[in-house]
Amino acid sequence: MTTFVALLLGLGCTLGPDSPASVASVEPEAKPVVTIYSGRGESLVGPLFEHIPQDAPFTVSVQYGKTSEMVTRFLSEGEQSPADVIFAQDSGHLGVLAQRGALETLPAEIMNTVDPNFRGDGDAWVGTSGRLRVLVYDSDVLTPEQLPKRLEDLSLPAWKNRIGWAPTNGSTHAHISALRHLWGEAKTRDWLVAMKANSPVSYPKNAPQVSATNEGSIAIGWVNHYYLHRLEKEGRRARNHSFAEAGDPGNLLMVSGVGIRRNSPKREAAEAFVAWLLSDETQTFFAQEGFEYPARSGVQTHPDVAPISVEHLVRVPQSELADLGPTRTMLTDLGLL
Repeated sequence: MTTFVALLLGLGCTLGPDSPASVASVEPEAKPVVTIYSGRGESLVGPLFEHIPQDAPFTVSVQYGKTSEMVTRFLSEGEQSPADVIFAQDSGHLGVLAQRGALETLPAEIMNTVDPNFRGDGDAWVGTSGRLRVLVYDSDVLTPEQLPKRLEDLSLPAWKNRIGWAPTNGSTHAHISALRHLWGEAKTRDWLVAMKANSPVSYPKNAPQVSATNEGSIAIGWVNHYYLHRLEKEGRRARNHSFAEAGDPGNLLMVSGVGIRRNSPKREAAEAFVAWLLSDETQTFFAQEGFEYPARSGVQTHPDVAPISVEHLVRVPQSELADLGPTRTMLTDLGLL
């Protein structure tokens, strides 16, 4: 392990470029440039990348796009891809790459720094942060006691014309893939049919659902938790809700993560970049600036973000979230894509 990686994972490292420890030990032009295909938005990780320590043994070149687009491009380029690292919004796509043998095995020193919920099968990828799947609801018209007791109850006729969802969104696809694993194909399909019969308002992604709930256009949305915290707190009427029963299929943690391209010529530098993403300071950035759940234990979540326990979450192997093809086929057959 390089000294830089060892310091990050064991002793910590400072984000800021003005720290005395950040004096470059290698001339900038001699550093390898790690090319990153990022499915995580520039508005979130762009400012983070500006604070890579000056003594880091790498610099980065980042190309942004939707995770599905970047993964498709990554696969089509194969061994000729300029990408060294794929930074995905959700673990399902990383699972697809791992299944196809497109990713390197990450060293134990990196994998052992994160909670088991953030580790990919075969150590082919590692989670960097998490988003909890929740209901967002209009607190002006509903109380927590009036909300569905279970995720499957969202399809009951009582919620007709009152709910929103994002059937074309990647997080929704991953969650439905998890439901197929938990419920089986038939029950998942029946649930989607019942959901469609409730005439939900369809949105392209999560954020518009949260805004619509906050404005009273819908009573409930099915989203990732952190979008709520990006709204102004002043006068906010939308609230997040998790299901009370431990292990309810609605209590799913969605993981963002990274993998290194198999046979990347810059593997050592890429590993140093991944280690930096898992450093205490970078993990704190995800938690405090992005309102996400950190992958590394001991890092505090934002004060506005409700803590979660492993016992509360539904247990689904991250590899199951990678089974996206049958999910999209099901949604297409039902006229939802």
